Amino acid sequence: GRFRFIRKPICIIDLIVVVASIVVLTLGSNGQVFATSAIRGIRFLQILRMLHVDRQGGTWRLLGSVVFIHRQELITTLYIGFLGLIFSSYFVYLAEKDAVGPDGKTGDFTSYADALWWGVITVTTIGYGDAVPQTWMGKIVASCFSVFAISFFALPAGILGSGFALKVQQKQRQKHFNRQIPAAAMLI
Repeated sequence: GRFRFIRKPICIIDLIVVVASIVVLTLGSNGQVFATSAIRGIRFLQILRMLHVDRQGGTWRLLGSVVFIHRQELITTLYIGFLGLIFSSYFVYLAEKDAVGPDGKTGDFTSYADALWWGVITVTTIGYGDAVPQTWMGKIVASCFSVFAISFFALPAGILGSGFALKVQQKQRQKHFNRQIPAAAMLI
């Protein structure tokens, strides 16, 4: 009973939060709470209190079940997106490998690794700006790749959104069905 209860993840998290709070209160009482990085790290553990909002883990179970059910679609989307990244980076490298930068030196894409780095940064929409296509052909490939990447970012969101909607609808049907079972049993 008790030992099994203590081994539950939420109880372990509670213990970590309590210990972290005690350490912060005892060491931080002299007004220098943020003096050391160790105390800051311990204070970060207090964020784990937010896990109490979902004490039964229903949200994480729901997310896990939706991802598991739609894993084939998500893997296919990831695979096609990865192939698009590889090919687009290669085409940008071919278009930009001999380009001369604005300062008269070699361009930003001197190797395929540079083009692949640019592709990852573009696909994730970070856009550092450290590598920019200089030629018209490179800019056209980059534009097409950007549109492709944005559309592939929307696909997993749509897949997961429809999966959540279907799962919620399934739970509502099950709840309605479970309410009807006792009423039907009373009639028999």
